[in-house]
Amino acid sequence: MEIGRRVAEARGELGVTQAQLAASLGMDRTVLAKIESGSRRVAAVELVAIARELRRRVEWFVDEAPPALASYRKAQPEVAVQAIDTELDSLVRDAEFVTDHCPDLVKGQPDTLPRPATAEEAEKLAASARQLLDLEPEQPAHDLSGLVARVGLLLFAMDLGEGADAGTVLLRRGGIALVNGHWRVGRRRLAAAHELGHYLIADQFSLDWRIATSQAHDLEARLDRFARALLLPGDDLRQRWAAWLGTADETWRDAAVRAASHYGADMATLARRLSEIGLVEKHQADDIRRVNTKQADIVEKNLVVRDELAPVALPRSYEQGVLKLYRRETITAERALGLLRGNFDRDSLPDLPHAPEAEIWEVTS
Repeated sequence: MEIGRRVAEARGELGVTQAQLAASLGMDRTVLAKIESGSRRVAAVELVAIARELRRRVEWFVDEAPPALASYRKAQPEVAVQAIDTELDSLVRDAEFVTDHCPDLVKGQPDTLPRPATAEEAEKLAASARQLLDLEPEQPAHDLSGLVARVGLLLFAMDLGEGADAGTVLLRRGGIALVNGHWRVGRRRLAAAHELGHYLIADQFSLDWRIATSQAHDLEARLDRFARALLLPGDDLRQRWAAWLGTADETWRDAAVRAASHYGADMATLARRLSEIGLVEKHQADDIRRVNTKQADIVEKNLVVRDELAPVALPRSYEQGVLKLYRRETITAERALGLLRGNFDRDSLPDLPHAPEAEIWEVTS
Protein backbone atom coordinates (compact mmCIF):
# COMPACT_ATOMS: atom_id res chain seq x y z
CA MET A 1 0.00 0.00 0.00
CA GLU A 2 2.76 2.45 0.95
CA ILE A 3 4.82 1.74 -2.16
CA GLY A 4 1.73 2.17 -4.33
CA ARG A 5 0.86 5.45 -2.64
CA ARG A 6 4.37 6.76 -3.25
CA VAL A 7 4.32 5.69 -6.90
CA ALA A 8 1.09 7.67 -7.36
CA GLU A 9 2.56 10.65 -5.46
CA ALA A 10 5.75 10.77 -7.54
CA ARG A 11 3.78 10.33 -10.76
CA GLY A 12 1.45 13.17 -9.80
CA GLU A 13 4.33 15.51 -8.98
CA LEU A 14 5.72 14.98 -12.48
CA GLY A 15 2.31 15.51 -14.06
CA VAL A 16 2.35 12.07 -15.68
CA THR A 17 -0.84 10.07 -16.19
CA GLN A 18 -1.14 6.37 -15.41
CA ALA A 19 -1.42 5.65 -19.12
CA GLN A 20 1.75 7.62 -19.93
CA LEU A 21 3.80 5.97 -17.18
CA ALA A 22 2.52 2.50 -18.05
CA ALA A 23 3.38 3.05 -21.72
CA SER A 24 6.92 4.16 -20.89
CA LEU A 25 7.32 1.02 -18.73
CA GLY A 26 5.83 -1.33 -21.31
CA MET A 27 3.19 -2.22 -18.73
CA ASP A 28 -0.57 -2.46 -19.00
CA ARG A 29 -2.30 0.53 -17.37
CA THR A 30 -4.51 -1.73 -15.25
CA VAL A 31 -1.41 -3.36 -13.77
CA LEU A 32 -0.03 0.05 -12.78
CA ALA A 33 -3.42 0.98 -11.32
CA LYS A 34 -3.35 -2.14 -9.15
CA ILE A 35 0.20 -1.34 -7.99
CA GLU A 36 -0.83 2.17 -6.98
CA SER A 37 -3.93 0.92 -5.17
CA GLY A 38 -1.88 -1.67 -3.29
CA SER A 39 -3.86 -4.62 -4.67
CA ARG A 40 -0.85 -5.98 -6.56
CA ARG A 41 2.70 -6.49 -5.38
CA VAL A 42 5.46 -4.76 -7.31
CA ALA A 43 8.53 -6.75 -8.31
CA ALA A 44 11.99 -5.35 -7.59
CA VAL A 45 12.76 -5.06 -11.32
CA GLU A 46 9.48 -3.18 -11.85
CA LEU A 47 10.21 -0.82 -8.97
CA VAL A 48 13.66 -0.01 -10.37
CA ALA A 49 12.07 0.81 -13.74
CA ILE A 50 9.36 2.93 -12.09
CA ALA A 51 11.96 4.80 -10.03
CA ARG A 52 13.99 5.53 -13.16
CA GLU A 53 10.98 6.89 -15.04
CA LEU A 54 9.83 9.01 -12.08
CA ARG A 55 13.36 10.31 -11.39
CA ARG A 56 13.51 8.95 -7.86
CA ARG A 57 15.86 6.68 -6.00
CA VAL A 58 14.42 3.26 -5.19
CA GLU A 59 14.76 3.80 -1.44
CA TRP A 60 12.38 6.78 -1.67
CA PHE A 61 9.57 4.32 -2.36
CA VAL A 62 10.36 1.91 0.47
CA ASP A 63 11.93 3.97 3.29
CA GLU A 64 10.18 6.37 5.62
CA ALA A 65 10.75 10.06 4.95
CA PRO A 66 13.11 11.85 7.38
CA PRO A 67 11.12 12.40 10.62
CA ALA A 68 11.32 16.20 10.53
CA LEU A 69 10.09 16.30 6.94
CA ALA A 70 7.34 13.74 7.59
CA SER A 71 6.19 15.76 10.60
CA TYR A 72 6.04 18.94 8.54
CA ARG A 73 3.98 17.28 5.80
CA LYS A 74 1.52 15.78 8.30
CA ALA A 75 1.11 19.17 9.97
CA GLN A 76 0.33 20.85 6.64
CA PRO A 77 -1.51 18.28 4.51
CA GLU A 78 -3.02 21.02 2.36
CA VAL A 79 0.43 22.14 1.15
CA ALA A 80 1.56 20.32 -2.00
CA VAL A 81 5.00 18.72 -1.98
CA GLN A 82 7.42 21.20 -3.55
CA ALA A 83 10.70 20.73 -5.37
CA ILE A 84 12.63 21.75 -2.27
CA ASP A 85 10.82 19.13 -0.14
CA THR A 86 11.86 16.42 -2.59
CA GLU A 87 15.48 17.59 -2.69
CA LEU A 88 15.69 17.91 1.08
CA ASP A 89 14.29 14.40 1.46
CA SER A 90 16.95 13.03 -0.87
CA LEU A 91 19.77 15.11 0.63
CA VAL A 92 18.94 14.03 4.18
CA ARG A 93 19.09 10.37 3.16
CA ASP A 94 22.39 10.87 1.32
CA ALA A 95 23.98 12.96 4.07
CA GLU A 96 22.95 10.49 6.77
CA PHE A 97 24.46 7.65 4.73
CA VAL A 98 27.77 9.46 4.18
CA THR A 99 28.12 10.75 7.73
CA ASP A 100 27.18 7.37 9.25
CA HIS A 101 30.11 5.83 7.37
CA CYS A 102 32.44 8.83 7.85
CA PRO A 103 31.44 10.33 11.22
CA ASP A 104 34.72 12.24 11.54
CA LEU A 105 33.80 14.46 8.57
CA VAL A 106 30.89 16.22 10.27
CA LYS A 107 30.98 17.93 13.63
CA GLY A 108 27.97 17.74 15.90
CA GLN A 109 25.64 20.66 16.45
CA PRO A 110 26.85 23.21 19.04
CA ASP A 111 24.78 24.00 22.13
CA THR A 112 21.42 25.46 21.18
CA LEU A 113 21.35 29.25 21.24
CA PRO A 114 18.32 31.27 22.43
CA ARG A 115 15.65 32.21 19.91
CA PRO A 116 15.81 35.96 19.25
CA ALA A 117 12.63 37.77 20.24
CA THR A 118 13.89 41.29 19.47
CA ALA A 119 16.19 43.00 17.00
CA GLU A 120 18.79 43.40 19.74
CA GLU A 121 18.70 39.67 20.48
CA ALA A 122 19.10 38.96 16.76
CA GLU A 123 22.26 41.09 16.78
CA LYS A 124 23.56 39.17 19.81
CA LEU A 125 22.82 35.87 18.08
CA ALA A 126 24.85 37.05 15.08
CA ALA A 127 27.76 38.01 17.33
CA SER A 128 27.64 34.57 18.97
CA ALA A 129 27.51 32.90 15.55
CA ARG A 130 30.54 34.82 14.30
CA GLN A 131 32.47 33.63 17.37
CA LEU A 132 31.43 30.02 16.72
CA LEU A 133 32.62 30.41 13.11
CA ASP A 134 35.98 31.84 14.30
CA LEU A 135 35.42 35.12 12.43
CA GLU A 136 37.31 38.21 13.51
CA PRO A 137 35.15 41.31 14.14
CA GLU A 138 36.25 42.88 10.85
CA GLN A 139 36.35 39.67 8.80
CA PRO A 140 33.78 39.21 6.01
CA ALA A 141 31.87 35.92 6.07
CA HIS A 142 33.03 34.62 2.69
CA ASP A 143 32.86 30.92 1.78
CA LEU A 144 29.77 30.31 3.88
CA SER A 145 29.77 26.62 3.01
CA GLY A 146 33.19 26.16 4.57
CA LEU A 147 32.36 28.35 7.56
CA VAL A 148 29.11 26.66 8.57
CA ALA A 149 30.71 23.23 8.21
CA ARG A 150 32.77 24.18 11.28
CA VAL A 151 29.59 23.91 13.36
CA GLY A 152 28.26 20.78 11.63
CA LEU A 153 25.96 22.31 9.02
CA LEU A 154 26.29 20.92 5.49
CA LEU A 155 25.33 23.59 2.97
CA PHE A 156 24.11 22.59 -0.50
CA ALA A 157 22.90 24.74 -3.41
CA MET A 158 20.71 23.53 -6.26
CA ASP A 159 18.62 25.26 -8.89
CA LEU A 160 15.02 24.80 -7.74
CA GLY A 161 13.46 27.34 -10.09
CA GLU A 162 11.29 30.16 -8.81
CA GLY A 163 10.41 28.40 -5.58
CA ALA A 164 11.55 28.51 -1.99
CA ASP A 165 14.71 30.34 -0.98
CA ALA A 166 16.07 27.65 1.34
CA GLY A 167 15.36 24.93 3.86
CA THR A 168 17.08 23.27 6.81
CA VAL A 169 16.77 19.84 8.46
CA LEU A 170 18.58 18.69 11.59
CA LEU A 171 20.36 15.34 11.28
CA ARG A 172 21.29 12.91 14.05
CA ARG A 173 24.63 14.73 14.01
CA GLY A 174 24.70 18.23 12.59
CA GLY A 175 22.28 19.31 9.89
CA ILE A 176 21.84 20.16 6.23
CA ALA A 177 20.73 23.38 4.59
CA LEU A 178 19.62 23.62 0.98
CA VAL A 179 19.76 27.00 -0.78
CA ASN A 180 17.92 27.67 -4.02
CA GLY A 181 20.70 28.38 -6.50
CA HIS A 182 18.20 29.88 -8.93
CA TRP A 183 18.55 33.27 -7.25
CA ARG A 184 21.48 35.66 -7.52
CA VAL A 185 24.55 35.28 -5.35
CA GLY A 186 23.61 37.97 -2.79
CA ARG A 187 20.23 36.42 -2.14
CA ARG A 188 21.79 32.93 -1.97
CA ARG A 189 24.26 34.08 0.67
CA LEU A 190 21.57 35.83 2.71
CA ALA A 191 19.41 32.69 2.55
CA ALA A 192 22.35 30.56 3.70
CA ALA A 193 23.02 32.88 6.64
CA HIS A 194 19.32 32.80 7.54
CA GLU A 195 19.36 28.99 7.56
CA LEU A 196 22.37 29.03 9.85
CA GLY A 197 20.16 30.93 12.28
CA HIS A 198 17.52 28.19 12.16
CA TYR A 199 20.23 25.61 12.74
CA LEU A 200 21.79 27.38 15.73
CA ILE A 201 18.44 27.69 17.51
CA ALA A 202 17.79 23.99 16.71
CA ASP A 203 14.72 24.20 14.51
CA GLN A 204 14.10 20.59 13.47
CA PHE A 205 12.82 21.70 10.07
CA SER A 206 12.44 25.03 8.32
CA LEU A 207 11.32 26.09 4.87
CA ASP A 208 11.79 29.71 3.85
CA TRP A 209 10.05 31.34 0.91
CA ARG A 210 10.62 35.02 1.45
CA ILE A 211 14.13 35.80 2.56
CA ALA A 212 14.86 39.55 2.65
CA THR A 213 11.35 40.81 1.90
CA SER A 214 9.14 43.18 3.86
CA GLN A 215 6.70 40.31 4.57
CA ALA A 216 8.81 38.74 7.29
CA HIS A 217 7.22 38.50 10.74
CA ASP A 218 8.21 37.41 14.22
CA LEU A 219 10.98 34.79 14.25
CA GLU A 220 11.60 34.95 10.52
CA ALA A 221 12.06 38.73 10.73
CA ARG A 222 14.52 38.27 13.59
CA LEU A 223 16.47 35.67 11.62
CA ASP A 224 16.59 38.01 8.64
CA ARG A 225 18.12 40.60 10.97
CA PHE A 226 20.51 37.92 12.27
CA ALA A 227 21.58 37.08 8.70
CA ARG A 228 22.27 40.71 7.82
CA ALA A 229 24.23 41.22 11.05
CA LEU A 230 26.25 38.06 10.38
CA LEU A 231 27.18 39.16 6.86
CA LEU A 232 27.55 42.89 7.55
CA PRO A 233 28.76 43.34 11.17
CA GLY A 234 27.60 46.73 12.39
CA ASP A 235 30.76 48.18 13.94
CA ASP A 236 32.95 47.21 10.99
CA LEU A 237 30.41 48.51 8.46
CA ARG A 238 30.22 51.86 10.26
CA GLN A 239 34.00 52.31 10.13
CA ARG A 240 34.35 51.25 6.52
CA TRP A 241 31.34 53.27 5.35
CA ALA A 242 32.82 56.41 6.87
CA ALA A 243 36.21 55.66 5.28
CA TRP A 244 34.71 54.98 1.84
CA LEU A 245 32.61 58.15 1.95
CA GLY A 246 35.67 60.10 3.04
CA THR A 247 37.67 59.04 -0.01
CA ALA A 248 38.32 61.87 -2.45
CA ASP A 249 36.35 61.83 -5.71
CA GLU A 250 34.07 58.98 -4.56
CA THR A 251 30.32 59.26 -4.00
CA TRP A 252 27.80 57.35 -1.88
CA ARG A 253 27.23 55.15 -4.94
CA ASP A 254 30.94 54.24 -4.98
CA ALA A 255 30.76 53.43 -1.27
CA ALA A 256 27.74 51.20 -1.85
CA VAL A 257 29.49 49.32 -4.67
CA ARG A 258 32.57 48.79 -2.50
CA ALA A 259 30.50 47.67 0.50
CA ALA A 260 28.43 45.18 -1.50
CA SER A 261 31.59 43.66 -2.97
CA HIS A 262 33.51 43.59 0.30
CA TYR A 263 30.78 41.85 2.30
CA GLY A 264 29.31 39.76 -0.52
CA ALA A 265 25.85 41.29 -0.18
CA ASP A 266 23.26 42.40 -2.70
CA MET A 267 22.18 46.03 -2.76
CA ALA A 268 18.80 45.35 -1.13
CA THR A 269 20.50 43.69 1.85
CA LEU A 270 23.12 46.43 2.08
CA ALA A 271 20.48 49.17 1.98
CA ARG A 272 18.43 47.49 4.69
CA ARG A 273 21.49 47.03 6.89
CA LEU A 274 22.71 50.61 6.47
CA SER A 275 19.23 51.82 7.37
CA GLU A 276 18.78 49.64 10.46
CA ILE A 277 22.12 50.70 11.97
CA GLY A 278 21.36 54.36 11.27
CA LEU A 279 23.87 55.17 8.52
CA VAL A 280 21.37 56.26 5.87
CA GLU A 281 17.89 57.74 5.68
CA LYS A 282 15.01 55.97 3.94
CA HIS A 283 15.36 57.91 0.69
CA GLN A 284 19.09 57.10 0.59
CA ALA A 285 18.38 53.41 1.22
CA ASP A 286 15.91 53.46 -1.67
CA ASP A 287 18.59 54.93 -3.93
CA ILE A 288 21.11 52.28 -2.86
CA ARG A 289 18.65 49.48 -3.68
CA ARG A 290 18.59 50.73 -7.28
CA VAL A 291 22.39 50.71 -7.69
CA ASN A 292 23.70 48.28 -10.28
CA THR A 293 27.37 47.29 -10.08
CA LYS A 294 28.86 47.62 -13.57
CA GLN A 295 31.85 45.97 -15.15
CA ALA A 296 33.56 49.37 -15.09
CA ASP A 297 33.18 49.41 -11.28
CA ILE A 298 34.80 45.98 -11.02
CA VAL A 299 37.78 47.04 -13.12
CA GLU A 300 38.27 50.57 -11.78
CA LYS A 301 37.84 49.62 -8.12
CA ASN A 302 39.69 46.31 -8.51
CA LEU A 303 36.80 44.38 -6.98
CA VAL A 304 36.71 40.62 -6.50
CA VAL A 305 33.79 38.89 -8.21
CA ARG A 306 32.51 35.84 -6.33
CA ASP A 307 29.78 33.47 -7.48
CA GLU A 308 29.37 31.66 -4.19
CA LEU A 309 26.87 28.80 -3.90
CA ALA A 310 26.36 28.59 -7.66
CA PRO A 311 24.44 25.38 -8.31
CA VAL A 312 25.21 22.56 -7.99
CA ALA A 313 27.30 23.33 -4.89
CA LEU A 314 28.20 20.60 -2.39
CA PRO A 315 30.05 20.91 0.94
CA ARG A 316 33.69 19.98 0.57
CA SER A 317 33.57 17.66 3.59
CA TYR A 318 30.62 15.81 2.04
CA GLU A 319 32.50 15.38 -1.26
CA GLN A 320 35.53 14.11 0.65
CA GLY A 321 33.33 11.63 2.48
CA VAL A 322 31.86 10.26 -0.74
CA LEU A 323 35.31 9.88 -2.30
CA LYS A 324 36.59 8.15 0.82
CA LEU A 325 33.73 5.64 0.61
CA TYR A 326 34.51 5.07 -3.06
CA ARG A 327 38.21 4.49 -2.36
CA ARG A 328 37.27 1.99 0.34
CA GLU A 329 34.97 0.35 -2.23
CA THR A 330 32.09 0.77 0.21
CA ILE A 331 30.11 2.21 -2.70
CA THR A 332 30.21 1.68 -6.45
CA ALA A 333 31.13 4.32 -9.01
CA GLU A 334 27.45 4.71 -9.92
CA ARG A 335 26.49 5.29 -6.29
CA ALA A 336 29.34 7.78 -5.84
CA LEU A 337 28.29 9.74 -8.92
CA GLY A 338 24.72 9.86 -7.68
CA LEU A 339 25.78 11.12 -4.25
CA LEU A 340 27.93 13.78 -5.95
CA ARG A 341 24.89 15.09 -7.85
CA GLY A 342 26.48 15.31 -11.28
CA ASN A 343 29.48 17.38 -10.15
CA PHE A 344 31.78 14.48 -11.10
CA ASP A 345 31.90 12.12 -14.04
CA ARG A 346 33.44 8.67 -14.01
CA ASP A 347 36.84 9.97 -15.21
CA SER A 348 36.88 12.45 -12.32
CA LEU A 349 36.73 9.73 -9.69
CA PRO A 350 40.02 8.51 -8.18
CA ASP A 351 41.69 5.47 -9.66
CA LEU A 352 41.27 2.39 -7.51
CA PRO A 353 44.27 0.09 -7.06
CA HIS A 354 44.15 -3.20 -8.91
CA ALA A 355 43.72 -6.18 -6.61
CA PRO A 356 46.86 -8.36 -6.41
CA GLU A 357 46.58 -11.59 -8.36
CA ALA A 358 46.91 -13.67 -5.16
CA GLU A 359 43.96 -11.78 -3.66
CA ILE A 360 41.86 -12.39 -6.77
CA TRP A 361 42.51 -16.16 -6.57
CA GLU A 362 41.70 -16.12 -2.86
CA VAL A 363 38.33 -14.54 -3.56
CA THR A 364 37.47 -16.76 -6.50
CA SER A 365 38.78 -20.08 -5.20
